[in-house]
Amino acid sequence: MAVRPLAAAGLIAVTLGLGACQDGLIGGASTRHLTPVPAQTLSLMQTKGMSQSDPILIRAYKKESELEVWKRDGTGQYALLKTFPICRWSGQLGPKTKQGDRQAPEGFYTITPGQMNPNSSYYLSFDTGYPNAFDRANGRTGNYIMVHGTCSSAGCFAMTDASMGEIYAIAREAFAGGQRAFQFQSYPFRMTAQNMAKFRNDPNAPFWNNLKEGADYFEALKQEPKVGLCGAKYVFGGADAAAGSCSPRVDPLVAEKRARDDHQIAELVAKGTPATRVVYQDGGQNPVFRPQNVTAFASLGAKEEEMPYSAKEFGRHNLGEVSRPETLAGAPEEIAIEPKAGPAGPKGRTQLAAAPIPTKAAAAALAAGAKPAPAPLMLAKQAEPAAAEAGKPARVTVADAEGDVSAFQQVFGGLSRKDAPAPEPATPAADAATAEPAKQVHAARARIQAHLAKPPTATGAIAEKKPPAAKVAEAKKPAAKAEPAR
Repeated sequence: MAVRPLAAAGLIAVTLGLGACQDGLIGGASTRHLTPVPAQTLSLMQTKGMSQSDPILIRAYKKESELEVWKRDGTGQYALLKTFPICRWSGQLGPKTKQGDRQAPEGFYTITPGQMNPNSSYYLSFDTGYPNAFDRANGRTGNYIMVHGTCSSAGCFAMTDASMGEIYAIAREAFAGGQRAFQFQSYPFRMTAQNMAKFRNDPNAPFWNNLKEGADYFEALKQEPKVGLCGAKYVFGGADAAAGSCSPRVDPLVAEKRARDDHQIAELVAKGTPATRVVYQDGGQNPVFRPQNVTAFASLGAKEEEMPYSAKEFGRHNLGEVSRPETLAGAPEEIAIEPKAGPAGPKGRTQLAAAPIPTKAAAAALAAGAKPAPAPLMLAKQAEPAAAEAGKPARVTVADAEGDVSAFQQVFGGLSRKDAPAPEPATPAADAATAEPAKQVHAARARIQAHLAKPPTATGAIAEKKPPAAKVAEAKKPAAKAEPAR
């Protein structure tokens, strides 16, 4: 009978091993969560007009493999304190959708003291809070998605132990100073006009446009955006967004930034910026952790890229057991993609699926100063949820990091968790020009030939340069129709 408890224990161990980044310390509690903030970082805070107790906000970027810690300074705005290279993230660019897909999440999350785990088997960690209300509204599943130490990821953001220890200490002191929760913003890449133009035709582009709305708010105002849920879409803003508005007021500085970015995106597309998609074997890693095989001779005259962290410093960090190192050997592959053609519309025009800027001509017109269409961000409007059309959509607060009072009452060290109608059939309209009777074509040809037989006049010789076939094609060409906004 003594075998059964051992078998049960073995089954539990296997089950935990199959989780995303399942936490839990083996061998008892530790005191590493009490490590003070490094003296160098304290000095940096002082230089930037910050204190240990000031509130923080964290932003992560997959493609760049960087994690930023922002801190509120004496002006009441957030300023960048420090950037840490991410040692490992898994999956592809794009949100996490289901348990076991190895995807690191993208979105806006709230981190409370109860989500900080000082007894993590991954050195130290905090739970991102995935899935949040937005994820659940979109049917996404999974759990135990962490930011943790040890360079191993199965859907998490893995840092080195040294980096995680410092991030944990900064967050601990902010909580001790009275911050009830901090916001964790996770992005596929930096939300620049260059990246939005480059990834405009990616299947995730509508979702990324939505994330950019929140990024624009933070970058324009340097304030934490209040985040809500309207149907199955994020909404961002100030007090009205926090109060439940599905159409919160847009601050003039935010609107100005969005218009400026839209104009720049249009210029980039008009100049021929290719639409691409990046495919990883299994996620990525910041370059500072890769072996540097460049010889001294080869590096002569090369312009060294400036980074907010020292490659030499992080090259000495202990990475622990790196997950799937073979997938990090090759660089990600960039694939050119074009908008996919959808079903024909009611007037016979092919509709493009989620094409942010459908043509270079349209982009050139916008870049030249033409009035843009009212669609926000990259001109790609995400489909509104069906609930919004029916009336008042459901609205749930998602990531108001200052609003969770109950979490502040939890024991600091514990890890506490909460366990469009179908389109009508296409009916293409007949094109009268292409269905022109053969006798009309012959008559047109006869008229052209008779005209060509006459001696050319001074003006006629200049005007008549097209061959007869071109004029027939031009005569047959249907009248141009305005392209629908997409």
